Amino acid sequence: MNLELSTAYPWMIILIMAIVTLATRWGGVVIMAYVPISEPVQRFITAMSGSVLVALLAPIALEGDHGARFALLTTVICMLVIKKPLLAIAAGMFAAAMFRYYFN
Repeated sequence: MNLELSTAYPWMIILIMAIVTLATRWGGVVIMAYVPISEPVQRFITAMSGSVLVALLAPIALEGDHGARFALLTTVICMLVIKKPLLAIAAGMFAAAMFRYYFN
């Protein structure tokens, strides 16, 4: 793709990306309507969500700065203690903000 195409048609590119995103999301729902949710399928779905989470967090743990690692540690500890994802994420964001405010 050349630069002229990407700057001349930004709305077309956004529309195509939205259509592809919706097609993959809706396609998954349609396909899963025909797959019986048995015990192995349920275990696969549960493991898949955990693996996606690890795939998102591993680069932060390995290559992030100290603020990101502190936020990740705070989030993990809060999740283990209070078992509420939204509060744990908020605590991690707050920890990163405070760490970067005081130590950067």
